[in-house]
Amino acid sequence: MAWGFFCHASRAVTAEAASLPPCATPGVAGRIPGRRPDVIIEAMTFTRSHARAATAALLAAFLGACSLFGMPSRQAPPPAPPPPPPPAPLEAAPVATYKFPIAADHDDVVGVVQVTVATKEDTLTDIARRFNIGYEEIVRANPGVDVWLPGAGKRIVIPTQFVLPNAPHTGVVINIAEMRLYYFPPHKSAESPLVYTFPIGIGKVGWKTPEGVTRIVRRQKDPTWRPPVSVIKEHRENGDQLPTVVGPGPDNPLGRHAFYLAWSGYLIHGTNKPAGVGLRSSHGCIRLYPEDIAFLFDHVPLGTQVRVVNQPLVFGWHAGQLYAQAFGSLEDDKRQGLQSEPRLIKALGRGVQQDLKRRSLTIDGELMRQLAQNPRGIPVSITTPGATLDAALADAVLVQDRVPDGATWDGKSDLPMDDKTFQEMLSERDPAQAQAGQQTASAPAAHKSGS
Repeated sequence: MAWGFFCHASRAVTAEAASLPPCATPGVAGRIPGRRPDVIIEAMTFTRSHARAATAALLAAFLGACSLFGMPSRQAPPPAPPPPPPPAPLEAAPVATYKFPIAADHDDVVGVVQVTVATKEDTLTDIARRFNIGYEEIVRANPGVDVWLPGAGKRIVIPTQFVLPNAPHTGVVINIAEMRLYYFPPHKSAESPLVYTFPIGIGKVGWKTPEGVTRIVRRQKDPTWRPPVSVIKEHRENGDQLPTVVGPGPDNPLGRHAFYLAWSGYLIHGTNKPAGVGLRSSHGCIRLYPEDIAFLFDHVPLGTQVRVVNQPLVFGWHAGQLYAQAFGSLEDDKRQGLQSEPRLIKALGRGVQQDLKRRSLTIDGELMRQLAQNPRGIPVSITTPGATLDAALADAVLVQDRVPDGATWDGKSDLPMDDKTFQEMLSERDPAQAQAGQQTASAPAAHKSGS
């Protein structure tokens, strides 16, 4: 288009020059009749200047046209926009599971039930350690789920809501049926009371953890273990020779921290086998995860009272309603058959029955019987009309499958047990199960036991 415009203009200039008489064209001699020569020269000069100006104008127009029609731009491209922020996770952050304030208005329930989604690599023992719960607790809350292969995408119930034991909220309280320890630190009247709670391992069948009230008389970091004669004899019968003294180190079943009780021979201590927490695998002592006993070691003073109770079914008030939490009876507990109504009513206790009457509340006897018959370790209201275990689980918070912020465990130390270690724990808990375990897994015979 620009070239056509230029050629059309050139023809116009040429035509103008052609309209002049022959004598007026450049290089042609002659005169125009009636005109002086200087006028003719002047006209010729004007015509040439006019032509040059027109040509320059046409050239400028051509260059402008080129910039308008197809000349590429050399400007830098605009910067790329910043990437969008990552989407927020659908799961909430997990709730800390060991420290809870106690409501001042006679509230006996702390914590919340949580649910997480297992990954392909997870085992139930991995998840239990991550959320600071014991083996029996997580297995009880997830019946029918494979311990070693729960499966990617499987929803796992985390039983981290607790009805406090029916005992004075003073010092250390241990519920052996629940396999859980509670510590109620002293507080001033103007302060809100707190409770710290941790999973424990207890005495296996034949080595029962005693019940009653005692106190802490000594504590020791990096303790030395001197196994009693009865323990040495048991190990010898199982083909394992124990030394008479085991000093501090990785082979010491007391771990790195120990509280000595006024009950001779009984301790609250750590362990060199975290797999035993949440199992009946000790010789009567109370075992804790290494990180949990380290916390207690720094916070529980000498002389603290220790109360050991055996409560397979606990009751407590929460938001004006009565809740029940069932764990099931220990194998050697003579009080079997809590499912019968008379025993359930007796388990309520006189104080709870009086509170029910004062509040004009009625318990759901059938629901309470179901909870006792199929214990899941999940608190359920037994006075709220229409309440069920399924409804309580449906209200559980879906959380990320990770160690909660502020947890006692760093998520790395003493990584959770494998099948081999678990079979060792079973062998210490029950020799009959040890033989069965050796037939189904290549676990070695039990070696040094915990206290």
